Amino acid sequence: MVNTLTIDCGGGGLKAAVVDDSDALAGGPIRIPTPYPFPPERFIRAVLDIEAQLPPADRATIGLPGMIRHGRVVATPHYVTKAGPHTAVDPALYAAWTGYDARAALYRALDRPVLVLNDAEVHGAALVDGTGLELVITLGTGLGNALFDDGVLAPHLELSHGPIRRKRTYDTYIGEIQRRELGNARWSRRVRRVVEGLRPVFHWDRLYIGGGNSALIDAGTVAALGPDVTIVPNTAGVLGGARAWKLMGA
Repeated sequence: MVNTLTIDCGGGGLKAAVVDDSDALAGGPIRIPTPYPFPPERFIRAVLDIEAQLPPADRATIGLPGMIRHGRVVATPHYVTKAGPHTAVDPALYAAWTGYDARAALYRALDRPVLVLNDAEVHGAALVDGTGLELVITLGTGLGNALFDDGVLAPHLELSHGPIRRKRTYDTYIGEIQRRELGNARWSRRVRRVVEGLRPVFHWDRLYIGGGNSALIDAGTVAALGPDVTIVPNTAGVLGGARAWKLMGA
């Protein structure tokens, strides 16, 4: 039995568990608030602190927000800020995170195989059934996304910073701040507009909507989204850790 330490790194919290190769929980889940400021060295310390609270694992899967390419951070939206999401960017943190080889640093720290992906990609690994084009979006601090074609992970597209309406991005249109300002009913209508706008772009066979805020979409909106849309629990963020290795051919 192979155990996988999975850490879902978000703007507001780090959620972690140990998952066995049958996708069952072997320990956790646990959650700690994301500490800010959050330079890479503090990130590594947080991972080690989390590891110490969970059963032993043979490997690790880490989901990071932003554009992650081959285990390296191309861009991350939250961890470059002085005090968390939607606060000012710290130039020193921006420089430290840009190009940061997270996989190599975690391999040195944990001394075991490590897989580093975008957090929505790990989320999606727990959900997709490998049939057709499957899009995953996650609703939380902002918008996450991952795309799978017949179970194969496609190159990452960072929709969250794409423009959508009146100079807003997806993050600032349906993120957590907007949900709190609008209330769940009005925010849910925005979620529906986003889904309707993405449908002709992707022509998916199945859309999964997860993340911490997916459970807050109101019932009327859920019913109107269509039979090809599935609302899924946020636990996928940690349960996808073992399956991510299978999907990546590891």
